[in-house]
Amino acid sequence: MKLVLAILSNDDSGAASNALTKHGFQVTRLSTTGGFLRAGNTTLICGCQDEEVEKVVDIIGDFSKKRNEYVPSAVSYDVGRYSSFPVEVQVGGATIFVLPVDQFIKL
Repeated sequence: MKLVLAILSNDDSGAASNALTKHGFQVTRLSTTGGFLRAGNTTLICGCQDEEVEKVVDIIGDFSKKRNEYVPSAVSYDVGRYSSFPVEVQVGGATIFVLPVDQFIKL
């Protein structure tokens, strides 16, 4: 048995979670915050059999695409003087961890 932890954008998490549920997987959603843009994201937790890991990863991949967005950036020119301009960054996609499960207990 494996535990799949997938960190993905809030924009993608609903569709990915629904698709996993539709395919018979039980999913827990956690609201998390990323360190890079300080933007909200979602961590999906899904337990599955070893042979189902690839299917879970494929489903998550289908609903977590990378895209470019503009975010504000501030530059300091002098004491008390700041300028703000947009910077293009790549967001989306998913970071997935697959961990072995020694024991599964459902009470």
